Amino acid sequence: MSIGRTGESRAAAEGTDPHRWWGLVVIALAQLMVVLDATIVNIALPSAQRALHMSDGNRQWVITAYTLAFGGLLLLGGRIADLVGRKRTFVIGLAGFALASALGGAATGSGMLFGARALQGVFAALLAPSALSLLTTMFTDPRERGKAFGLYSALAGSGSAIGLIVGGVLTEYLTWRWCLYVNVPIAALAVFGAFTLLHDRPGHRDVRLDVPGVLLGCGGLVAIVYGFGEAQPRGWADPLVLALLAAGVLLLVAFVWWQARAPSPLLPPRILRSRDRAGCLLTMMFAVIGMFGLFLFMTYYLQVILGYSPVRTGLAFLPMTAAIVTGSTQISARLLPHVPPRWLLVPGMLLAASGLLLLTRLTVHSSYAGEILPSLVLLGLGMGLTFMPVFATATAGVAPRDAGVTSATVNTAQQVGGSIGTALLNTIATTSAATYIATRPHRPGTVPAGVVHGYAVAIAWAAAIMLVSALTAGLLVTAPAPKHGTPAGTPVRESVG
Repeated sequence: MSIGRTGESRAAAEGTDPHRWWGLVVIALAQLMVVLDATIVNIALPSAQRALHMSDGNRQWVITAYTLAFGGLLLLGGRIADLVGRKRTFVIGLAGFALASALGGAATGSGMLFGARALQGVFAALLAPSALSLLTTMFTDPRERGKAFGLYSALAGSGSAIGLIVGGVLTEYLTWRWCLYVNVPIAALAVFGAFTLLHDRPGHRDVRLDVPGVLLGCGGLVAIVYGFGEAQPRGWADPLVLALLAAGVLLLVAFVWWQARAPSPLLPPRILRSRDRAGCLLTMMFAVIGMFGLFLFMTYYLQVILGYSPVRTGLAFLPMTAAIVTGSTQISARLLPHVPPRWLLVPGMLLAASGLLLLTRLTVHSSYAGEILPSLVLLGLGMGLTFMPVFATATAGVAPRDAGVTSATVNTAQQVGGSIGTALLNTIATTSAATYIATRPHRPGTVPAGVVHGYAVAIAWAAAIMLVSALTAGLLVTAPAPKHGTPAGTPVRESVG
């Protein structure tokens, strides 16, 4: 009996997918497209605003429409994946995302672009949880699972920075419309790969959609994200902002109350009863608040203050992208099987916080190599150490029928954190800059100095939030090393049903 035949027999006995690594490529491609799209339009926004004659007050909807739909519908997308099947939902999400991207690229007015961005968010809410739950069920061996999640989380963490690079190149050398058109060939390739390489069991027909839960949960998330988005132009004391935030909190409280009583809850309470999973979700949300805020400020700082071109601005983020990939694939993926997750999470958040603290010393004349680059590398390494154990720990030990909704919860924490970070920190930056300028009237160079001062104050708040994330991980995530919780040679099996 040959070794190869023995390996095949063992794989068959364990139910291992022989195409799982190629399947990972397809899933990673789709995930990259979704995460990349959150930032790829940032650098293109000034060009799109001029072309479609958007007002300064309305231009935010190019970003907000996407994050509102994505963050607000992720839980529903996860439950749909459990109901109709992960592969089917994955393919529908890919096709719809490509169609919405083509519609946005061909936009003839601002309303058409806003609608297309919202539609992208809707299909991304189907696509993202399906991708993560497919990955969760494809890789059951703890050692392979660590490697797979390392690659996946590297793309999830670096996709935003890659979006800035690609957006700069497409905007400068083609047109802003290609920041949307580029998704069409990527999605087409991923659909072909999904039909060829991905396999999934049929959906759980006994799963029912929790309609009141959908309305309460999604309504609460949309209200909070929309409230934070409106806080930038209106101010935190605006009655509409306060009403939206209050309504969002009340809806989420009602959602929690209903989930404990619903016969088929949208978010089963047993998922959040895990201390480790709850700690990972909070860690993810706090971490992304600081990270998204940095993208916003550094993009404007490099282009407006230092005069960088779109391409040069995108390339300036490349070292951080490399650091995220290194932290995820070469450090976290190698260490997680041997150490408890918080031994990676806490140092990761401390590294990220130190990188942000260095950026609080920014001035109008700061140099990239001497002051900005070291900070970006520290932040990237810290986020790389964090993303992989968060994804792996939050989705470990979940029943197959809950894989989709658990994955959606992880992605929701990421999207909500990004939305909060963009709105909250931008409001802090704007307020601080206005105060600085008002107290120094008629002085040369006051305006750019005030803008940079606002960035520095907001980045200091981002660093504080990173420290809260480190504290959260240290106190709540108490899981042992995976190889101690599950023997290295023992796969985590799905129940048949």
